[in-house]
Amino acid sequence: MHGASPQLIDSSSQRTHTVSATDDAFLAADVGGTHARIGLVRRIDGGNGGGRIRITQYRKFACADYANLHDILREFAQTQDGPAAKAACIACAGLQLGDHLVNANLPWRVSLPHLRKELGFERISLVNDFKAIAYAAHFHSVTQSTHLSGNDAIDASQPRLVIGPGTGLGAAALIPGNDRPYILATEGGHAALAPHSELEVEILRHLGAGTKHVPNERVFSGPGLLALYQTLCTLRAAPDPLHSPTQISAAALAGNDALAAETVALFCGWFGSLIGDLVMMLGAYGGVYLAGGVLPQIASLLKASNFAARMRDKGPMREAIERVPVYLIDHGQLGVAGAAHWFLDHEHGDGSN
Repeated sequence: MHGASPQLIDSSSQRTHTVSATDDAFLAADVGGTHARIGLVRRIDGGNGGGRIRITQYRKFACADYANLHDILREFAQTQDGPAAKAACIACAGLQLGDHLVNANLPWRVSLPHLRKELGFERISLVNDFKAIAYAAHFHSVTQSTHLSGNDAIDASQPRLVIGPGTGLGAAALIPGNDRPYILATEGGHAALAPHSELEVEILRHLGAGTKHVPNERVFSGPGLLALYQTLCTLRAAPDPLHSPTQISAAALAGNDALAAETVALFCGWFGSLIGDLVMMLGAYGGVYLAGGVLPQIASLLKASNFAARMRDKGPMREAIERVPVYLIDHGQLGVAGAAHWFLDHEHGDGSN
């Protein structure tokens, strides 16, 4: 678990409500397959339809260390200063079906009725984690990000893509045409992986092990990076001394393991092909935000790879794709901030998104 200093997140003039500094604080959480990030959020009057949030307390928890989500939330709540928060918004990986969540990467099930009963919240909301990341990206300044390719300026008048490999692969689209962001949450991580070379076809065949469906996140995730490395070792009849995505990333950065370097290079290039496909399918010509826990660890290798070349290698669409700005953003507290912004818009707005 790690602490962090309080953070002030400024929202844009597109916000539709004002909030008072005297409003009750609430919890905002970003729960992924590996970590749960929890913040105590206070709403600050922005005036003129604007608004800001202040994350006054923040902690990161390792999901595998806890039997369920309510144990994490209870531990965080017990460390709060002042009155207990009576509301929470939880951004969580997976697909919401009613009051429950369908997810292949969390170590436990998530149920809103169970959380209400165990923790006594008066109000609790559940939102897809990449919907929250996309919400935060709408208010995120690209000056705090790493430019990878394309034009410098994000075009908010066109759809934008937010995607990131972590424990799984999350993806969402920001759709313009409203005074607040409309977010299209997707399950792009479970869509079929498409090979673009003979080597990738061979890898796909190996990963599928006779099955017809190999999802994108089988490669584009932390576990996917490990699976890709192990597959290459098998295909090359080489030993596989590295046993975690972190070890593979470190070895590739150090330049002391040829198969680790090949793995990361292949990962980055193949990912570029997927990004180009998604930009075309979603019409996301306004820009791409890359998030998640994997890419920041290999940022320098990603920038030096053929990611951009593979992304724009789309035949007659090349001219359009090569202009699309791509930025690597630090996941950090973005999910917490996005969950908070989403909660405010749905508590004070019309709840249409």
